[in-house]
Amino acid sequence: MRVFHLVLAPRLSGAEVLAKDLALDQCAAGMTACVASLLPSHADFASLHDDLQRHGVQCWFPRRRHRMPRKLWNLFVAVRRFRPDVIFAHATIPSFYARALPVSVPVVYVMHSAINDFERPLFRRIELVLSARARTVISVSQQGVTDYTEAIGPHPSITVVPNGVDLGRFAFTDSVARSGHGPQVVQVGRYAPVKNQLLTVRAFSEVLKRVRDARLTLYGVVEDPSYQDVVVAQARALGIAERVVVAGPRADIATVLAESSVFVMPSRSEAHSVAFLEALASGVPIVASNIPAFAFATGYPGVQLIDTDDVLCYADAVVAALGQARAQRSLAGLTLGDTAARYRAIAHQVCVAAPAREDAARELS
Repeated sequence: MRVFHLVLAPRLSGAEVLAKDLALDQCAAGMTACVASLLPSHADFASLHDDLQRHGVQCWFPRRRHRMPRKLWNLFVAVRRFRPDVIFAHATIPSFYARALPVSVPVVYVMHSAINDFERPLFRRIELVLSARARTVISVSQQGVTDYTEAIGPHPSITVVPNGVDLGRFAFTDSVARSGHGPQVVQVGRYAPVKNQLLTVRAFSEVLKRVRDARLTLYGVVEDPSYQDVVVAQARALGIAERVVVAGPRADIATVLAESSVFVMPSRSEAHSVAFLEALASGVPIVASNIPAFAFATGYPGVQLIDTDDVLCYADAVVAALGQARAQRSLAGLTLGDTAARYRAIAHQVCVAAPAREDAARELS
């Protein structure tokens, strides 16, 4: 079987890293896999690109940005040359391009977005036109299914496949890998208002009043440079810039989590955060917003789900977490192996269904 994964841009973000992991798993299972993109690869993806090629995964990344017609043409050429049996289009925009192609290859639309994309009228109108072209729609959370059904209507084949964490990389460690500095609070996520780094900086200024040697480190893809600038300016305005590091993406998040005393995630909205799963697997104490996407972690040891919009409440929770030990948590059903097995099964299902539908159509003609 030949499996084609399409992403928007190869970068160190949840959807793109999952696509990479799925392609590697499928190659290991004897399939032929390809990862392609609509936009050029980010520099931080270089090590993952090398890993894909080392394991025999084909990569089709444009060298520069193009307008929509050229993007569509390049994608058409890539699909024609690779000859996939199934296309997994990761996220809404890639799925639009994949389903607009004049090819009969079954397309699986994977909804990764942390927000409801169909609140945008343009996206809703396009999806209403292209919905039937998706052989299957995968949502990483039940909320995604609800959002899709309410905005677009029921799809004949829509299912939930939660993201999974690679327990080989993100293993539990019962102590912090000390670096000689004070305790580190870390947040991992792209720089965008929905991730709420600005709120973390404000809360951390309160934490420093009680834990003077603490440090805050932020890592993530710079999706919104102006928002990142505001985060930096906020740290300066609060007089805590020397205790706050506002950094770009990191490939070695397992090391970051091992070196951190607390992981925070005050997101306003999430689909099914891979970073949150990685923190759960590592055992680090967690403070996160009490949004539906994190509710499954209620009751896990060392996890506080709170109203992070309340800055003082947020700060109190971080101070409490700094005094907690790391905790081992069961992630049965939420491992990368579990997720990859579901994707392999769906690939086989849509490939078996495709010839059957074509035969039925010929009989009716």
